[in-house]
Amino acid sequence: MTRILLAVVLGASLGAGAQTAQPTQPSAAPAQSPSAAPAQGQSQAPVIKDPAEYNAYVAAVQGTDANAKISGLEAFLNQYPNSVMKTQALEILMISYQQTNNIPKTIEAANKLIAVDPCNERALALLAYLDRMLAQGGDKNAAQDLVDGKKDGQQGLSCFDKVTDPEIKKNQAQMEQIFNSVIGVADLQDKDYPDAIKSLKPAVDASPNDFSIVYPLALAYWPDPKTPTTPDNSMNAIWYASRASAVAPAQAQAQIEKYARSLYVRYHGADDGWADVLAKAKAGGAPPADLSTLIKPAPTPSEQAHKMIQATADSEGKLHPEKLDFATWEFVLQNGTPDDQQTVWNAIKGKSVQMVGAVISTTPTQFMIAGSSDDIDAKKADITLNFEDKVPPRLIPKDGSDNFQFQGEPSSYTPNPFMMVMDKGALLRSKPETPAKKPVHKSAS
Repeated sequence: MTRILLAVVLGASLGAGAQTAQPTQPSAAPAQSPSAAPAQGQSQAPVIKDPAEYNAYVAAVQGTDANAKISGLEAFLNQYPNSVMKTQALEILMISYQQTNNIPKTIEAANKLIAVDPCNERALALLAYLDRMLAQGGDKNAAQDLVDGKKDGQQGLSCFDKVTDPEIKKNQAQMEQIFNSVIGVADLQDKDYPDAIKSLKPAVDASPNDFSIVYPLALAYWPDPKTPTTPDNSMNAIWYASRASAVAPAQAQAQIEKYARSLYVRYHGADDGWADVLAKAKAGGAPPADLSTLIKPAPTPSEQAHKMIQATADSEGKLHPEKLDFATWEFVLQNGTPDDQQTVWNAIKGKSVQMVGAVISTTPTQFMIAGSSDDIDAKKADITLNFEDKVPPRLIPKDGSDNFQFQGEPSSYTPNPFMMVMDKGALLRSKPETPAKKPVHKSAS
């Protein structure tokens, strides 16, 4: 898209430069009288006093193609380095080189033009664009390209107040997009993420199909997915990464879509709703005014706990939290609201439950057991199993024994660190269900 805008900005001006940048033909007639002066608001064309210089300039700009113009203008500038038409000649030379895709000579001509006309918006736009393309294309001098491009972009933005050329004014919005793009990419490279967003956001709004700036904007919003960021930045990163997957080169689309999905899962906690986000981003246009209506954060531990309990409802709406595994009881009793905690506790307190766990330590009347797979892995007890009678020494398992089968009745618990006390302990011969993992809460970034 930027390439098209650049053609619009520069292409139209080539013909205009060749036609309107004509000097006044030298003449032996006396100077004009005041009555013959240009009307107010008009500018008088430069006057070349030397007929030979005049003819050389006209012949150069009237070349039949870009290469002919280049040859003629190079000769003209070499022969007449201080000509009153130097600025116009350099501008046409720059655009002619650009038409032949001679990037080094285009940049050279543009820099010469800036040296004599520091606010030449066409030259600044072309330099800003080319520097960014070189940097993003893997040029070995990419860092310096972006330094130069940012300087030209900032200068281009600051010069708009001085612009009088109607052609430039007409294309100002497109030029601003070019300038903001290189400034934003340079800021991203410098890890100045707030300023990168400040410049890239309006550039992307103006050119939402330009992968070369859409993807950098996503990276600016969330540069390190392993490090939490603000909810607003997270949602914007997800949106623009999703959008980038739609406008990326074909060979990169799958990889970037995978990256966008990983951001969504990290923020939302799961991939439900992801397909809708991706479809809307791929459809194009601006993101919703309130992204939180589309991209919701991960549920809080309390919200997760409530959802776990509600999932036990039968066809009549009655809850059965006693059917949940021990790891889920632990999660709810640690993270749920007081009402949800009470719902679970009322369902299991004093009820006989059969479990399998790992033995952490033992006495004849009390075993310390890890009941959830997480605590088994951590070798951390989360159950105190009390026996009414001493367990015969031959039946006492060794510390560290796993797949220990037992029965008990929950009598009390402490939420943090979690410990459930079970009374009326009994040893079992048949193996109950395998211990479950505790639910994982993925905190919103």
